[in-house]
Amino acid sequence: MIRPLLAEWADRVLPVIGMLHLLPLPGSPRFAGDRDAIRERLLADADALAAGGVDGLMMENFGDAPFLPEALPAHVVANMAVLAGAVRDRIGLPLGINCLRNDALGALAVAHAVGGAFIRVNVLCGARVTDQGVIEGPADRLLRERARLGAGAIRIFADVDVKHSAPLGTPRPLVDEVADLVERGGADAVVVSGSGTGRPTDANQIDTVRGASGMAPVWVGSGVDAAGIAALIGRADGVIVGSSLKHDGEAHAAVDPARVHDLVARLR
Repeated sequence: MIRPLLAEWADRVLPVIGMLHLLPLPGSPRFAGDRDAIRERLLADADALAAGGVDGLMMENFGDAPFLPEALPAHVVANMAVLAGAVRDRIGLPLGINCLRNDALGALAVAHAVGGAFIRVNVLCGARVTDQGVIEGPADRLLRERARLGAGAIRIFADVDVKHSAPLGTPRPLVDEVADLVERGGADAVVVSGSGTGRPTDANQIDTVRGASGMAPVWVGSGVDAAGIAALIGRADGVIVGSSLKHDGEAHAAVDPARVHDLVARLR
């Protein structure tokens, strides 16, 4: 039995969140100079995911690598808010925001401004060594800001042992990390993933996290594809899918409607 995070997902055997990977935004090294192209690609991907039957969407500034470690410039957050608003105006599905690499307060600001349902925070508690350097969790500031805004309905998806990172210092037992995320960090859901974007998530790790998360739902955040999704029914409370729904399974490509339909059909 799944532990639904939102009422919209209560009747789903395994809710699916489809990723909206933004093209490089203004100010990032790979920005191509065409704002309209960013919006058109975003809305085309959102249309394809919604038509294919996903249960939610999550937008992130995936094209902005190399990512800033924490607070994003105001113009990036503003651009993301405008784009997220365009998605909300067009698609009625629950929408989440992730400001890479770890701007939790920026993500909350965008979600609050556009009526988003959730945010994802890669490092909510503790500290991790990443390709952006050492990132420290902002749980203290994030939870206070959410309370100040009266935005408790915006759920926090928090990664444990997040991909593209390593622990700072001696690794702690995974069950202790999960307990801190939920009990001390205030995470509403725990995301478990493989070592990198699109890489498979270890089944034993999913089971360990689920056993330690209490009532907090556990979502699989990488490596989900049509061939393996049935094995996650009853093991996870939801999945976040990006690369495998793109043309040729390439993370930077556009969403492939046929791949979305195939994955969702195996659940329905």
